[in-house]
Amino acid sequence: MNTLTVDIQNMVQSADIPDEASLSQWANAGWQQPHDSEVTIRIVDAEESAQLNSRYRGKDGPTNVLSFPFEAPAGITVPLAGDLIICVPVVTAEARQQGKSLAAHWAHMVVHGMLHLQGFDHINDTDAEVMEALEIKLLEQLGFCNPYATEEIVQGS
Repeated sequence: MNTLTVDIQNMVQSADIPDEASLSQWANAGWQQPHDSEVTIRIVDAEESAQLNSRYRGKDGPTNVLSFPFEAPAGITVPLAGDLIICVPVVTAEARQQGKSLAAHWAHMVVHGMLHLQGFDHINDTDAEVMEALEIKLLEQLGFCNPYATEEIVQGS
């Protein structure tokens, strides 16, 4: 089994943040590469998320998770996957709006971000289907329900 070292930078005081062991477990579940690596998970407030979202994506306001894959200069080989930036107030609000537990939504955001670091995306429908199917599988292995299921689907309506 490959090892993913997870460094956590918590910039926010909140009871809505999972413990470091859970964050590490979820990040490792999302790591699909055949080699060891390292990721930094930075937990931020809405202001920092909005600044980064604007600067790097050209979008206004905070977002749930930002992924910054590490791009090594030519000739340099270091085992870094990159950085995940997760915004506490956005993740908390989304969990409430979607009727999910905080743990389930945090796990989804960490797995989702880890897949982005590895080149998965959801820009077009085909890529989205591949990425979402993998997210569903990995979250199920962690004991969480399909994050994309609506109440109607879950209830069989």
